[in-house]
Formats: sequence, structure tokens, C-alpha cells
Amino acid sequence: MPTFRRFTGGRLVVASHNPGKAREIDDLLRPFGVDAVSAAALGLPEPEETGTTFQANAELKALAAAKAANLPALADDSGLAVAALGGEPGIYSARWAGPERDFDLAMRKVWLALEAKNAVDYRAEFISVLSLAWPDGQRHSFEGIVPGSLVWPPSGVKGFGYDPMFIPAGYDVTFGEMEPAMKHGISHRAVAFRKLIDACFAVPPAAS
Repeated sequence: MPTFRRFTGGRLVVASHNPGKAREIDDLLRPFGVDAVSAAALGLPEPEETGTTFQANAELKALAAAKAANLPALADDSGLAVAALGGEPGIYSARWAGPERDFDLAMRKVWLALEAKNAVDYRAEFISVLSLAWPDGQRHSFEGIVPGSLVWPPSGVKGFGYDPMFIPAGYDVTFGEMEPAMKHGISHRAVAFRKLIDACFAVPPAAS
């Protein structure tokens, strides 16, 4: 069994400049009494994501924020992997949205790519890697995956990113249609988060 360093409380940087992602991670952390602050709120620069895997990019972002803020930092790298597109957009999921982070555009690109292939397989999965890093360079990473399928047109405004076109396996609504509490219980980020909490948080939250 690997030995994991524990987060023992205090302030934690959420190493994201994506408001939806930062809000979702903050929602997940809140029951644990974490004093979370986003990298954007601290005015930290957004590092270039040069990794070739979700884990590499998550660790890169977490380490950059931890060293810049001199605080522990938690970063997520996540994306949509579409079976018929050979796993694309994958680690480039945000780039498909362009410099304006227009995910309506990104979702349309995905669907047009499927149509160009005359695809009949709409299977996809959301993948998330959460990395917790400290200023001294130590870090731990945890992966979460949720399978599902794509639909068109997109539906729902409660999520962000590709959520409105993704229906998780076993459900009949998109992530964009789900109430946040339900999504937080089953999402790829939630799966990775449970692994993170089990490994790195010293004290579980008090029962309500």
C-alpha cells in the first residue's frame, strides 16, 4: 500500500481558472471544512498545459499553484473521451472550446466529427484526475471515470463544459440537467475526489 501525505487543514488553493470547475471542487470540499480559494481569486498565472496525459497536466497545475501561493493546492485535469473519435477530444477538451472557452462550439465540433465519421457508436466517458500538491513538490494523484453516451441536441444548463451532451450510464438525463447534488455524487470528479479524501484527509467530516 502506498503511503499518502495527509492534508491536515487550513487553506487550500483550487488550481483552476475555470469558474464552473472551481465551484464544483469547492462544493465537494466544503463538507470537510477546507478554506478553499481559487487560483484565479489569488491572481495566480495559468500555466501552459504541456502534459500528454490527464495526470501530467493535473500535477503540473497543482505544483505551479502550490509553489506560487506557498500553500497546498488541488488541481483537476479532466475531459471527454469519445469512443468513435479514438478518445478525442481527451486532454484537449478545453482547447476544442477555443480561446473564448465556448463549449457550445466545442459540443458542436464533437457532434460534427461524429457525423463526419457516420458514427453510430455514441459511447463516451468523462475522465478526471485530481492532484494534491505541496510547495515542497510532493504530490498525489487520483483518477475517476464515469461512462455514458452522447446526445444531440445538448440539454440542460445546470452543469458546465460538455455536461449538456453527456448522459451517464444508468441515467436518462444529461449532467447538464442534473441537480448539482446528484451530479456531485456520481461524476468522474466525485469518483476521484472520494479516492483523494480516503487517502489524504486525516479526519473525516463530522456527521450532520
